[in-house]
Amino acid sequence: HSPLTFHRTVTPRTTKRMPRMRPALLALAALAALAGVVSAEVYFEERFADDSWSDRWVKSDWHVSDGTAGSFTRTAGKWYSDAEADAGVQTGPDARFYAMSADMGQTVTNEGKPLVLQFSAKHEQNLDCGGGYIKLFPSSSDMKSMGGDTKYSIMFGPDICGHATKRVHVILANKHGRLPANLMIKDDIECKTDILTHVYTLILYPNNTYVVKIDDEVVSTGSVEEMWDFLPPKDIKDPAATKPEDWDDRPHVPDEDDVKPDGYDDVPESIVDPDALKPADWDEEEDGEWISPTMPNPEYKGPWRQKTKPNPEYKGPWVEPTIPNPDYETDDSLYKFDDLRHVGFELWQVKAGTIFDNILVTDDPAYASKFAQETWGAMKDGEKAMMDEVEQKRQKAEADEALAKAAADAAKAKEDTPEDAAADDEDDDDDADYTHDEL
Repeated sequence: HSPLTFHRTVTPRTTKRMPRMRPALLALAALAALAGVVSAEVYFEERFADDSWSDRWVKSDWHVSDGTAGSFTRTAGKWYSDAEADAGVQTGPDARFYAMSADMGQTVTNEGKPLVLQFSAKHEQNLDCGGGYIKLFPSSSDMKSMGGDTKYSIMFGPDICGHATKRVHVILANKHGRLPANLMIKDDIECKTDILTHVYTLILYPNNTYVVKIDDEVVSTGSVEEMWDFLPPKDIKDPAATKPEDWDDRPHVPDEDDVKPDGYDDVPESIVDPDALKPADWDEEEDGEWISPTMPNPEYKGPWRQKTKPNPEYKGPWVEPTIPNPDYETDDSLYKFDDLRHVGFELWQVKAGTIFDNILVTDDPAYASKFAQETWGAMKDGEKAMMDEVEQKRQKAEADEALAKAAADAAKAKEDTPEDAAADDEDDDDDADYTHDEL
C-alpha cells in the first residue's frame, strides 16, 4: 500500500461488466462509456497505510476553542481482514465536530473528462445520528479553519439520523453565483446502515450524466440537469392564459329530478321518551317540574341532501398551457468544476467510531472500480467473518453472564431460606405462648 498517490497517469482499462439494470440506466451507462478519455489520471489516492498520514492531513481549528472538536485516529477497528492493510482513520470521541483536509497537490478541473470521487466508510459503532460524507473544496477555501460554513464544490456520502434520515448525499455547488449556493440531488438514495465497510463512488461524466455506486454496484444514474436544479425549467405556465368562462370542471352536478319530500324538515331529531315515567317520590316543590327525557327519533333521517349525477358538460380539470421559458438556456458544462484542490471531512456525530479509508479522486471510472475491488473487495469477506465471530463471542458472554447471575440469585435465595424458616418458627412459638397465657 503506497500511503498517498496523486498526479498518476494510468493506462486505459476495459470497464467491468455492469450489473443488470433497467434499459434506461443501461443506455445512460453506455453514453457515459463513450465519454471515456484516451489517458487517465489519479489526482489523489489515500490508503492510510502508516502513521505518516497525519503529515499529509491538516486538522481544522474549527470548534477547538470551545472544546467540542474531535479527532481522527488510525485503526482497523474491531473487525477486519488484515489489521494493517485495512486500517483507516476513525472519528472520536462521541458528540464532537470532526474536520480535517488534505491538499491534492494541484488544482484539478474535470473539463472534458469524467470526475470520480470514491471512499469507504465503516460505521462499526452502529451510527445513530451523524454524517459519513466527504467533500471536495476549491483552492480559495481556508482549510486551516475549515468548518460547516466553508465553501465546497462537492459533498458526497452517507448521512444517518434516526429513522427519518438514511440517505446518500450528493450535493453540488451551484454555478455562476446563483442561489442557493448548494444543490441536493433529487433522487433519494438509501445508504448502508450496518456495521461493515462500504464503498461509495460518485462519477460525473462530460455528457452531463452521473452515476452513484455503493460497493461498486450502480444505485442511481441519470441526467445532471434533471436531478439538480441548476437551470430554470424549460417550460413555464403561460401567464397570458386564463380559464375559459364556459369551462365546466365539475364532474358531478345536482340531480334536478331528486326533490325533497314534503314535510321532510318537520321530522324532529329527538322525541319524548314514551317509556319514561316520573319517579314516584318526585316532589315538584323540592325537585321542580318533572320534564320527560328525550330519545333519538327513529323517523329522523338527517339533513336532506340532493342526489348528484354525472355532469354531461364536464370537460375535466383545466390545465394551464405552458410556453418555452425565455430565461432557460441550455448548459453543457453543468458537470464541470474548474477549481478542485482539497479533500476533506467536516462532520458531526453523536456516536463516534466511523472509519474512513481508501480515498480516491481520479478521472478513470475503470481504475476506481479496480481500486475498490483491490481494497474493499479483498477484505470484505474476512471482515464479515471476524465481525460474526466477535458478535457470537459477545452474545455468548452475555448469555454466560445471565446464567451466572441467575445461579448467584438462586444460591442467595437458598442461603436466605433457613433464616426465614427460623424466623417463622420463632413467630409460631410466640403465638403459642400468647395462646397459653390466654388460657
